[in-house]
Amino acid sequence: MRNIRLDICYDGSRYKGWQRLSGVSNTVQGKLEQTLSRILGEDIEISGSGRTDAGAHAKGQVANFHTGSDMSCRDILSALRRYLPEDIDIYSCREVSDRFHARLNARTKTYEYRIWNSDAPCVFDRRFVYVLPEKLDVEKMQQAAKHFLGEHDFSAFNANKKLKKTTLRRIDSLQICREGEALRFTVTGDGFLYNMVRILVGTLVEVGQGKRDADSIPALFGAKREDAGYLVPAQGLCLMEVSY
Repeated sequence: MRNIRLDICYDGSRYKGWQRLSGVSNTVQGKLEQTLSRILGEDIEISGSGRTDAGAHAKGQVANFHTGSDMSCRDILSALRRYLPEDIDIYSCREVSDRFHARLNARTKTYEYRIWNSDAPCVFDRRFVYVLPEKLDVEKMQQAAKHFLGEHDFSAFNANKKLKKTTLRRIDSLQICREGEALRFTVTGDGFLYNMVRILVGTLVEVGQGKRDADSIPALFGAKREDAGYLVPAQGLCLMEVSY
């Protein structure tokens, strides 16, 4: 069996997230598996580097699958680009070691979250940003962001109440910058809990609104979900890169 790696991008606006779900046909993973099964003439199951929420996007999703087909990677890529919908595309398709696993071998992931922080119209980017006209104190948000660096118990930033595994995660970098009317949050870490990035951004927004003090962040580690900030909308979130 050959092990094939795909590097994937998608506009997640009309999908119910990455993960294949029972009884739900409109997921990115499901669409890819259906298309690959059609191309290769066998049942294909793919493993992604991680899940993305319904409505969230990816510029750097990675997945792998095993196949008994001898179709070349070049032909697989060409067929995928022919049959996939316009909002899903493949950067590259290549054969990798049998030991490679898109999720288990991932070392870090980088997400980006964008806020349109202006009352000016945002017609063309509205599917990819969270529109929030209220003025935010970016300097205070940047001060608060420093507290997230390192390894902490992010239980308050986890929306999965049934999670039985550890909520310890490591944040390597968290940057907030203003680019014209937009705010860009870029976070890199060893892994993320369900809705973690969106709750983290919501907590920082509350700091920017003056609802929280920048130095109150450490008290949230190991706390309950209701102690952290609100869940910002999914459309502003994009998986940018997975490193191995």
